[in-house]
Amino acid sequence: MDLRLDPLPPATSNPARQYGRPEHPGLRADLYRIIFESDTRAGRLFDLVLIALILVSVTVVVLDSVQALSVRHGEIFDVLEWSFTLIFTVEYLLRLYCVRRPLAYATSFFGIIDFLSVVPTYLAMLMPGAHLLLDVRILRLLRIFRILKLTSYVDEYRMLGRALVAARRKILIFLSVVFMVVLLLATVMYAVEGPANGFTSIPTALYWAITAVTTVGFGDIVPKTDLGRAISSVTMLLGWGILAVPTGIISSEIAAQRSLPSADRRCAACGSDGHAPDARYCKDCGARLEAAAEE
Repeated sequence: MDLRLDPLPPATSNPARQYGRPEHPGLRADLYRIIFESDTRAGRLFDLVLIALILVSVTVVVLDSVQALSVRHGEIFDVLEWSFTLIFTVEYLLRLYCVRRPLAYATSFFGIIDFLSVVPTYLAMLMPGAHLLLDVRILRLLRIFRILKLTSYVDEYRMLGRALVAARRKILIFLSVVFMVVLLLATVMYAVEGPANGFTSIPTALYWAITAVTTVGFGDIVPKTDLGRAISSVTMLLGWGILAVPTGIISSEIAAQRSLPSADRRCAACGSDGHAPDARYCKDCGARLEAAAEE
């Protein structure tokens, strides 16, 4: 398989890469292209291998939590876990090495996730008496954070994130309205049912209202009076209508994100990316962009 790298593009002002791309060609630049970008065969292969390792490592953590499997195959799970930990540790150190601002990356969202994906295994080894303060299994379960590493390799995750950010005000307003409705229903049910029927306080009635609106209905608190059952029926029917609202908001934002033209165009001459959809010339070298929009 051909793993040759393309010529190194110069650093850009893309906010997503402010802590990243080295300014000069060399080993760090090549490692950056492989680890952080997927526009080369080596980069794509690195992403695919890392995704497979993440999925397998998370599977090992899940299987290790099953008592019967842990007793029978505990040694195999330990060997696999240490192998994954060493691989992810090397990956994390390489990421810090090849970026221009290691501290900025280490304190970023994905940097913290990378750190959390390896540190629990070392903590469990360095703190043999951790059970006196904290169950070691809690530290081991933190390795499930590795699944969040997948979000940096799938474009659809980024699209969903952008849609959620774009719809944050609508979602916030929607949640505030839902809270007011739930609080009103809880107060009414507290007044109708009272402590004799399990609604001992407004917070308790609020818990019932939330389970009713979300159509969960655990059944630990139920109305006993006819009026209370009527209110409960209206509340559950209202919940069905409420659930459709955030789905529509997010779906419309995702559709809007899909309709936006891509701004990740690449210059064939120097490899620089991040050009505007209607750009005709490269902002770094001045070469004409092959995919420039024609009037």
